[in-house]
Amino acid sequence: MSRQAEYWLELANYDLETARAMLQTKRYLYVGFMCHQTIEKGIKAVVARDCAGGDMPPKIHDLSKLAIRAKLLDAMSDGQQDFLEELNPLNIEARYPEYKAEIVKTLTTDKCKAIISETEQLLCWIKKQL
Repeated sequence: MSRQAEYWLELANYDLETARAMLQTKRYLYVGFMCHQTIEKGIKAVVARDCAGGDMPPKIHDLSKLAIRAKLLDAMSDGQQDFLEELNPLNIEARYPEYKAEIVKTLTTDKCKAIISETEQLLCWIKKQL
């Protein structure tokens, strides 16, 4: 595996641990955000592996677009593709406060546990693609 791909996977693993920590502290908005970041960086590991000359993956955050770039989308199950669409709105870094408040209303302890579990499964699948 390339050094670039390893770098992105290390970041993905760190973000997954951060999501678990956010669940423990009941910061549900950031559970979703960190799960989005986990999958984004996992997919970017695949893109980085395939980049010529050590180019960096594109600076986009749409998980479906990244999965297309990584040539993963067609290999994903319908459930995995649906999960990407579920995670996309959780990339809340630059969202307005009222948008964040709407997202928080949808995130419960059980929902966050499910998101983390699906994130773990999808990250494991992405790693197998490397």
